Amino acid sequence: MKILIAEDDSITRAALAQLLRNWNYETICVNNGDKAWTALQKEDSPLIVLTDWQMPGMNGDELCRLAREKLADKPLHMILMTATPLTVEKKVHGLSAGADDYLSKPYDSRELLARVRVGERVLALQIELRSRVQQLEEALGQVKQLQGLLPICVDCKKIRDDQNYWHKVENYIAARTDASFTHGFCPGCFKERMKEVEASASQPA
Repeated sequence: MKILIAEDDSITRAALAQLLRNWNYETICVNNGDKAWTALQKEDSPLIVLTDWQMPGMNGDELCRLAREKLADKPLHMILMTATPLTVEKKVHGLSAGADDYLSKPYDSRELLARVRVGERVLALQIELRSRVQQLEEALGQVKQLQGLLPICVDCKKIRDDQNYWHKVENYIAARTDASFTHGFCPGCFKERMKEVEASASQPA
């Protein structure tokens, strides 16, 4: 898992990166909000962001807001870090801007690790949900193939496809959905078939 660190203080940035590397995280470090925004726009950008609240260029809350507006399709877990007191108003402001969590500086390394791991779990759920939604959309797309006007023979009941080939109904549907078939007689057909059997049985040998 890659983590983006946006921190203008070089000592804090280096210490934070070393901690995360000790926990086997890959880190990308920048010293201002503008560089953080550039890094986030890359295709293989980190999905967890630790950003200082106040730094040169774009502030951390501005970075969160822009990421939510412009990168809505990318799952991101953004943690705001600040050395100023975290009042209720400040927390609400940061969360409203798009932050997922916050961390007070100086931070306890145990709390840092716990919050990063929470971010991993949230991201795993988001990624799984996106995968399920994509599977559902694909399934719905297959179902939609059966909508519209289907040319069907009035005699043999075969269906004509787009290449002008005729298929049995069950073959046509099975090729376009995950449906499987079992065969039997409906009551009407069963009666007709029994009449045929009885009529055949009454014929002299």
